[in-house]
Amino acid sequence: MIGNEKKQSKLVKTIISGTFLLAIVLGVSFAILGSVVTEQTNSTEFCTSCHSMQWVTNEWKESYHYKNASGVRAECADCHVPHSLGPKMVAKLLAAKDVWGEVTGVIDTKEKFESHRWVMANRVWDKMKATDSRECRSCHAFESMDTTEQTKFSRKKHAKAELEGKTCIDCHRGIAHEMPTEPRE
Repeated sequence: MIGNEKKQSKLVKTIISGTFLLAIVLGVSFAILGSVVTEQTNSTEFCTSCHSMQWVTNEWKESYHYKNASGVRAECADCHVPHSLGPKMVAKLLAAKDVWGEVTGVIDTKEKFESHRWVMANRVWDKMKATDSRECRSCHAFESMDTTEQTKFSRKKHAKAELEGKTCIDCHRGIAHEMPTEPRE
């Protein structure tokens, strides 16, 4: 009887140890896979691979976020994907509806895309407003600006915006993409 209990105890310990080890291996594997997938879907190549993104890609290529005197380029993820893990995962889930719109034909032509553009742009602007333009501020922070290098107009506007607690998107809509036309009702 005692020999049987020892065998059962050893079997239980082996099962628990094996399960624990399997959980660790699976957890690490999912974390690595998740990280790779997240980074791949953050690439501008991935973002612009949909047909409907070709129009906004061309607009971006004409903006200062693409080509400028400093040579610093803002890629899609720099403006549209938060850096912190939690908000990044939420952004990834929300972006799935744009992919779905492409796949189901909701925005697969320039005309269809333009008919939805105002709503899509406002969704992005609302998110930026709600997060105090978090992604913009990863590059553009009031405290990091050299206002002596700005025009007098910009210097005044930035000082006033900072005093009033405004966020980047309050003034800089349509900075990297064409400003959508508000629909007439």
